[in-house]
Amino acid sequence: MDFIKNLKMAKYKRILLKLSGEVFKGDAEYGLDGSKLLSLAGEVKDLQDKGIEIGIVVGGGNFWRFRDFKELEFLPRISSDTMGMMATVMNALAFEKALANLDAKVRAVSSFPCEKAMETYIPKRAEHLMEKGNIVIFAGGTGSPYFTTDSSAALRALEMNCDLLMKATKVDYVYDKDPMEHEDAKKFTELKYQEVIEMGLGVMDLTCASLLKGSTIPMLVFNLNEKGNIDKAVSGEKVGTIIT
Repeated sequence: MDFIKNLKMAKYKRILLKLSGEVFKGDAEYGLDGSKLLSLAGEVKDLQDKGIEIGIVVGGGNFWRFRDFKELEFLPRISSDTMGMMATVMNALAFEKALANLDAKVRAVSSFPCEKAMETYIPKRAEHLMEKGNIVIFAGGTGSPYFTTDSSAALRALEMNCDLLMKATKVDYVYDKDPMEHEDAKKFTELKYQEVIEMGLGVMDLTCASLLKGSTIPMLVFNLNEKGNIDKAVSGEKVGTIIT
């Protein structure tokens, strides 16, 4: 009965959570922070226990991403992006095990084929897993170079028919400029995808914004470092910036 009550209280029944690689790094200089992974896994497991269907797209920036290594002129963009996609697979494996450690039903899949690590992403199969109550972790980006994991998150949210795309960040709202560097930065509590495009806001890349602009899926940009924000957002409480 509590399961049914909790599900009825939730505003969103199926969500896509976008986590950057920096989230997994936590307080470590590089790689993975085990305590951060377990803490985050606990929050996600709480949502699963309430009957929320959850998909997660992971980045790989704690290990590798193209923009951090542009100075390596000998390394083509395609090769660098391929390395980034492999980095997301490492993060997906780690988070899958962190969730499994809490007895969560979870499955990691990858659009970048690596069969010895996890199964290859097939949309209908992934949606079926979500319907059966599995947390599905999407690795490998879009499976192609030149696309960010923001674009991958938009694609997966659309393919999985999610009610909400949640983008975890280090700040509490979307701003017109970096609030860490500018005291006069203007915050937004509500935005349209078209406004994000027109103002060139750095909260997401333009491909991501363009994909979502023609959909009915809102994006919530929120501060992951404030414990409980994920649960509040799914319950419909005022958290972060909502983009429609």
